[in-house]
Amino acid sequence: MSSATEIKGARTRAASGPRWVAPAKIVVFIAMLFPLARLVLLGATGGLGANPIEFITRSTGLWTLVYLCITLAITPVRRLTGVTALARFRRMIGLYAFFFAVLHFTTYIWFDKWFDVAAMLKDIGKRPFITVGFAAFVLLIPLAVTSPKAMVRKLGRRWQTLHRAIYLIAALAILHFWWMKAGKHDLELPKIYGAIVIVLLGWRVIAWLRTRSKGA
Repeated sequence: MSSATEIKGARTRAASGPRWVAPAKIVVFIAMLFPLARLVLLGATGGLGANPIEFITRSTGLWTLVYLCITLAITPVRRLTGVTALARFRRMIGLYAFFFAVLHFTTYIWFDKWFDVAAMLKDIGKRPFITVGFAAFVLLIPLAVTSPKAMVRKLGRRWQTLHRAIYLIAALAILHFWWMKAGKHDLELPKIYGAIVIVLLGWRVIAWLRTRSKGA
């Protein structure tokens, strides 16, 4: 009986990863709420500037992109460092990216346009970067819905295929950010994040080519 219990306990520990993973997840979970806490604090103290809606829209959009980049970086860092437990953080960070994307989108359609469909359609015609951003948001939805472990088991190999859409989402997010900033001739941040996404996508392509060459 004792032996069976020990084996079961060992399997449970293996499934949950190293002991540091659980407390590290708590720390990361709390830390990733910082951008939202900052917005709440600035809102309460009148620190959102002359145009609070624009400030919130820009901030939530930028943090969506930051969390997307971190999500994309998990696999390369895991393989380069050999710390396989890093994969256990990917889903949580990806869901945070979706959470801030929801805040970003909600701020635009609610506080900026007040659900005025005609105004939004007019905006799309004048500013195509909104269309690109909306496409990225729509593509994020099925990834968030299929994040639970039960969906991973249910979809099997199709889950991995579906979640490769994150690379397209990241590219669309960069294009959205680039076009938005281009009108104001402020491309410093889009260039930085664009370079990060290109490096991460390039790493993925190289890894895929190596896998193909080994299998050939």
